[in-house]
Amino acid sequence: MNATPIFRGRVEAGKLKLDHRDEFAALLQRLEGKEIELTLRRYRRQRTPNQNRYLHAVVIPVLAEYCGYDAEEMKTALKLRFLRDGDGELKGLPRVRSTADLTTAEMTEFIDNIRRLATEMGCSIPSPNEVAI
Repeated sequence: MNATPIFRGRVEAGKLKLDHRDEFAALLQRLEGKEIELTLRRYRRQRTPNQNRYLHAVVIPVLAEYCGYDAEEMKTALKLRFLRDGDGELKGLPRVRSTADLTTAEMTEFIDNIRRLATEMGCSIPSPNEVAI
């Protein structure tokens, strides 16, 4: 199954300026006469690979060891604590966001919240500039 293509661009003077216009035009031709669905939203920069490495190589393992959890248990507990979805519950179960869906700002906030919690518990997590990842 092919992935759904995502096109980026910007709005300038009320007009849509696409980055890959030729690919977009080719897709339009293939969809001629078919019903389509179009979603237009502001681009949100996703978490960075460095943020992801720091979270999984430093933050989660250090706190997991301190708390006596394995890494997956620790990540689940932290997501339940800090990444509950504001849309409520599904059949009595909390909705929890995936870290893969976080923007760079949201990932920074998630990591900062974890480090604050760790400090309150007496656990010291090195900052990103104190470790090689």
